[in-house]
Amino acid sequence: MWRPGEGEPTALEAEGLRQLAEYFAGKRQAFDLPLDWGAGLHERVRRAMAAIPFGETRTYGALSRQVEAPAQAVGQACGANPLPILIPCHRVLGANTLGGFSAPGGVESKVWLLRHEGAAGLLI
Repeated sequence: MWRPGEGEPTALEAEGLRQLAEYFAGKRQAFDLPLDWGAGLHERVRRAMAAIPFGETRTYGALSRQVEAPAQAVGQACGANPLPILIPCHRVLGANTLGGFSAPGGVESKVWLLRHEGAAGLLI
């Protein structure tokens, strides 16, 4: 994976960076990149998260019913998501809490992303 200061990114990395820049500039709501979805439950959960529209949220319980797995297992699969933002685990909430966020910045980053997407009404 490319990091600043480590030469030039590959074409795929450059495209991912371009799409992320568009997302943060408010010009993109979905990503169009070839992703490794994983396998089994992780794949089902990641695809379900990716299907949550920009600015909307789902609960771990709703995802658990959708993928037919216990909510705790869904939470663990969300926490194992290697591509936060691209696979929007920030859009998954607890029934009465924000839930966690394993990306850098933790829950504060999750709140920022939800506000960025206009889903902050639920935070009031």
